Amino acid sequence: MLKTNRPLASELSPARPLPGPFSRANLAQTVVAGYLPLTLATLAVVLPLLWMVLSSVKQPGEIVTTNLQLLPQAPSLDNYRTAMTTVPFAQFFANSLIVTIVGSTIKVLLAILTAYALVFVRFPFKKAIFLIILVALMVPAQVSILPNYVLIAGLGGKNTLWGIILPGLGTAFGTFLLRQHFMTLPGSILEAAEIDGAGHWRRLWQIIVPVSVPSIATVGLVTVVGEWNDYIWPLIITDRPETMTLPVGLTLLQNSEGNGAGWGILMAGAVLVIVPILLIFAALQRYIVAGLTQGSVTG
Repeated sequence: MLKTNRPLASELSPARPLPGPFSRANLAQTVVAGYLPLTLATLAVVLPLLWMVLSSVKQPGEIVTTNLQLLPQAPSLDNYRTAMTTVPFAQFFANSLIVTIVGSTIKVLLAILTAYALVFVRFPFKKAIFLIILVALMVPAQVSILPNYVLIAGLGGKNTLWGIILPGLGTAFGTFLLRQHFMTLPGSILEAAEIDGAGHWRRLWQIIVPVSVPSIATVGLVTVVGEWNDYIWPLIITDRPETMTLPVGLTLLQNSEGNGAGWGILMAGAVLVIVPILLIFAALQRYIVAGLTQGSVTG
């Protein structure tokens, strides 16, 4: 065997060491690609909310002024007391609670039943119906405002709570998410239940729903937030304080004061509106990632 005196490639060009986790290049990449976008996105969300909370405890002269003041000089809860006494706040809260509970419950139930039928029940035109649901996801809700108003007003639903609830009972997003999740469930479980004589109703509530709690909780949270914060449709279908919801009722606070005090009262009312949603989000946030992940993979 002939021997060569040529050096090996490793001897000609020694391998460069990989940058360590605390190297300058790695730290710069982490900051630019990770922490900087995350910080900007967090500030874009948090700063308006922080400004709203701070303004709600400021005096009128600290809000409308040429000298910007970030922190209140003398924090006070007077704006909250005024917001709750100037308008029928308790009535607004009760209306929002009824609309949110009833509307969200019916929406989630319809989404569960529809998604189950699209996955586990055999019937004609199933794919066409699912395609219509996908199309509904792409249509803006504003397109249906005029037809819904004509229909609900014709049925006598103006200035009623059922008139607020009825047009939005269908949820294409919830149906789509739950269908995608149901398709990932193993068919052997349902086959065993079918052999044991379990019907569709029993299979749904004793097998499908218990193993789909994260996805159902995600749909429920999104639905509750949408119902509680809905503004356009309740504003159009109601014009009496007796049937207004909280977001619509806040518009009455805009004209409650003719000077700069109205802004502080309005900010206090806005804080009172978002507090219940924040509490619900804090209680259900652990289900969001799990639910969206389960519904993102099809079997």
